[in-house]
Amino acid sequence: MRQMTELETQLSKLIITELNLEIDPEQVTAETPLYEDGFGLDSIDILEIALIISKHYGLELRSDNPDNRTIFASLGNLASYVQTNRTK
Repeated sequence: MRQMTELETQLSKLIITELNLEIDPEQVTAETPLYEDGFGLDSIDILEIALIISKHYGLELRSDNPDNRTIFASLGNLASYVQTNRTK
């Protein structure tokens, strides 16, 4: 298992803090799913994450993006998308 990047760690902490999740950050990896068994997020949580990311990283995550299923599949996928598209 590879070590998480700085951005993956930042996003993990941001998600846990902003959504008040009871998850041990030490148990999170880049492969941790955002839905179901990983972070356990639902569609409302994903909308909140999109707003938080927009505010912190200056990019817009749109609900009509056909790649959303891939982007939000795991922490690593989300971090990769943010890294590629961020303006801040």
